[in-house]
Amino acid sequence: MKFPNPHTLKQIAQLIDCSFVGSDNFPVLGMNEIHVVEPGDIVFVDHPKYYDKALNSAATIVLINKEVDCPDGKALLISDDPFRDFNKLSDHFKPFNIATSNISDSAIIGANSVIQPNCFIGHHVVIGEGCTIHSNVSIYDDAVIGNHVTIHSGTVLGANAFYYKKRPEGFDRLKSCGRVVIEDHVDIGANCTIDRGVTGDTTIKEGSKLDNQIQIGHDTVIGKKCLIASQVGIAGCVVVEDEVTIWGQVGCTSGVTIGKKAVVHAQTGISKSLEGHKTYWGTPAQEARAEMKEMANIKQIPDILQFIKSKK
Repeated sequence: MKFPNPHTLKQIAQLIDCSFVGSDNFPVLGMNEIHVVEPGDIVFVDHPKYYDKALNSAATIVLINKEVDCPDGKALLISDDPFRDFNKLSDHFKPFNIATSNISDSAIIGANSVIQPNCFIGHHVVIGEGCTIHSNVSIYDDAVIGNHVTIHSGTVLGANAFYYKKRPEGFDRLKSCGRVVIEDHVDIGANCTIDRGVTGDTTIKEGSKLDNQIQIGHDTVIGKKCLIASQVGIAGCVVVEDEVTIWGQVGCTSGVTIGKKAVVHAQTGISKSLEGHKTYWGTPAQEARAEMKEMANIKQIPDILQFIKSKK
């Protein structure tokens, strides 16, 4: 997420009441999660296990809970609770904006697009030309929808990321201020849920088709011309490359990549990245032919045991 205007390190430190290491006028342009940071961004880290990753990332400002050696060309914000202060910045730069109508006055809807009754379209939503948004669809603030997109009833675009920190008193939510971006010629079935990015975008690229009852997690990118069948659940920060086919009830963990033109059979559990141009099945996912051959061999075990007994 980029700020509306550049800020200085000192201004950001004053907003969250913390100390800093670096020039007062060190430029701060935005804030992002580590997988999408760019120079000028703030990234937060609150566990020693991830200090090096954050300090060596593309981010030039690190919000951290310990004063450490500051890499050249970067700055530090020293906080006793970076998670809390990252949320403070989210609230400051992207505060919740209460809706006063079913379709916000700030929404932009293109020519020949149809919005059926009982839809909710939030602030600053952009919908392209020739779209059909069926009844009872909810499109949260800042979503961007391309041309000739169809979204069926009950779908929700832009709900919060499922991202929590465990505290002694319960779970603390990392606030979501990113977007959902749907490109041209995408079809989305009924009762799908596509979560907004924490600070970046959750993206469905051109020509992809989603069946009913699919969950797409925060900051995930679905490539071009993908087919995803019913009841698939994809966690956050996943990259699904172009022309991937995912059949029903597949579950996918966070942070993995599914390669171009991969095919994933129904009820597969994806726990690590998968190469493209291959077919997968099983839990954990393996190449389908090898998995099926193994299962066929296992089925022969009773006959083998019976044969051994007969020779005694």
